[in-house]
Parts: sequence; structure tokens; C-alpha cells
Amino acid sequence: MLSGKGKYASATENRRFVWAEIVWPLILEINDVAFSLQQYQKKRDEICKEKNVTITTTSRGLASLLQKGILLKEDKIYSIHFRLIPYMRLKANCDYATAIHEVRIK
Repeated sequence: MLSGKGKYASATENRRFVWAEIVWPLILEINDVAFSLQQYQKKRDEICKEKNVTITTTSRGLASLLQKGILLKEDKIYSIHFRLIPYMRLKANCDYATAIHEVRIK
């Protein structure tokens, strides 16, 4: 690995980046619990260009968010976990730590 980080550290970093820079801002922007693949790609492309990040990094981050259950996918629609909806309604800042904590509460 070029970054010198272990694979888990890289996965967490990618997840945090995609959540903080792409997914959560997109959720607040469209004011909806779900977004289409096209909406995600448009936002991703803007952020990748702005922050000089590869699409590979963001696709790994997105896959990781799905794996952790923060995002759910049905066909080409992604939605946030139901426990994150109140944050969206309040237009609150929901960082990755908050998101993972909410999703893991049983």
C-alpha cells in the first residue's frame, strides 16, 4: 500500500471522506432521505475535481458505507439509515462518528 496505512485505516478514511464531503452534503442539499445514482455521481465528480481525489477512492468509500449499513441501496437509489433521518430534518451536521454510532445502536 502506498499510503503506508493498513487496509482498515484506508477504508475508514475513504468512508469518512465520502460521508462528510459527498453523501451528507448531498442529503442536506436535496432535503431527502434518498438520492439517485446520478445525483451521487454528479456530487462525487464535483468533489473529486475540487479536492483532487480519485473516483476509485470514493467508490470504495461508498461501498464501505453500504457495508456498514449507514447507506442502503435498492436498484439505483441510495437511502440513509432511518436513525439518521432526524438529523436530516433538523439540517444538523451529522459527522461520520455520529452516523456510525446511531446505526450501531440496537
